[in-house]
Amino acid sequence: MTDPSVEPAPAPAPGTSARTVAIVVLAVLGVMYTLYFARTFLIPIVFAVLLDYLLSPAVRLLERLRIPNWLGAAIVVLGLLGFTVLGVYRLSGPVQTWMADLPRTLSKAQREIQKLTAAFEGVSETAKKVEEATETTPPGDQPTEVVVVGPSVVSRVFGSTQRLLAAMLEVLILLYFLLAGGDLFLEKVIRVIPSLTDKKKAVRIARETESAISVYLLANLGINLVEGVMVGLAMWALGMPNPVLWGALTVIFEFIPYLGALIMIALLTLSALVAFDNIGQILLVPAAFLLANLIQANIVTTLVLGKKLALNNVALFVGLAFWWWIWGIPGAFIGVPLMAVFKIYCDHIEALAPVGEFLGARAEPRTVAATDS
Repeated sequence: MTDPSVEPAPAPAPGTSARTVAIVVLAVLGVMYTLYFARTFLIPIVFAVLLDYLLSPAVRLLERLRIPNWLGAAIVVLGLLGFTVLGVYRLSGPVQTWMADLPRTLSKAQREIQKLTAAFEGVSETAKKVEEATETTPPGDQPTEVVVVGPSVVSRVFGSTQRLLAAMLEVLILLYFLLAGGDLFLEKVIRVIPSLTDKKKAVRIARETESAISVYLLANLGINLVEGVMVGLAMWALGMPNPVLWGALTVIFEFIPYLGALIMIALLTLSALVAFDNIGQILLVPAAFLLANLIQANIVTTLVLGKKLALNNVALFVGLAFWWWIWGIPGAFIGVPLMAVFKIYCDHIEALAPVGEFLGARAEPRTVAATDS
């Protein structure tokens, strides 16, 4: 029997669930809208934060050596800048050579592709004759052709030089302040959080995120460097021009799952069509890269990273496509670290635990040991 003195809980108002779903949908759309239209402002900040996660251990190591935090941050940032400038300088020559040969490369590649598609020329000629027979425009009265001149491929991919340099400068300045500040923002967050349990959880999330991102970026950099050396040596052995350039491009594009490998295969195939006349030699070039990529993705990366950033392939592909759509090429480079950070937060926040479970890789099968009663 129920106690008549206890009033039953009020039933939810009709339509409350529908309103909640509508609010959530609007909130998600608002976040996506903000991410897209504020990308120029947000991308340098995200890059700086991820680099802060990567380089903070180095600053703390210098601090243990009695080097002040502000000086250690300056040393680390200047070292990163010097390494970047040196890499760009070393690669500028091969890149300029490849870009200068690009028109000839495309022209020869087009001729080679036309040879491969010679079997379809008869169908094309028949279609052309049918089109000429049904042409209604009187001779000499040809329609005016309108040519729309759009931005070049380089401007679409990288934007203007001024914007690129401004974004890099913003990243470096913000990175210095983040490194020099140390745990300033974490201390502020802990001071604001009232509950001791939540304070401990915030510290745990911050440290685990920093550790995971550092492991991911450093391990992937090392793996990509090894793969780049292997690809460069393979291209040199096969007689491909600019083997150093192909090795460097491998290191860069392998930070983009799936898409980076496809871009490398396309570029290598295009260049091989120009460099060689034998179809066997042409196919060996992308095949050599594909072999190195399969070994790296399925054996080396699994052994090195293990389950540190275990994301299932479906979530990884969808997340990569999402960040590519929102932020373009920069989004493709930082999509995986952002998803890893999001998964860590989901794993530590009870309300978002199902999302973290969905993003994770397949769990190991549990073995249940039978015990005698």
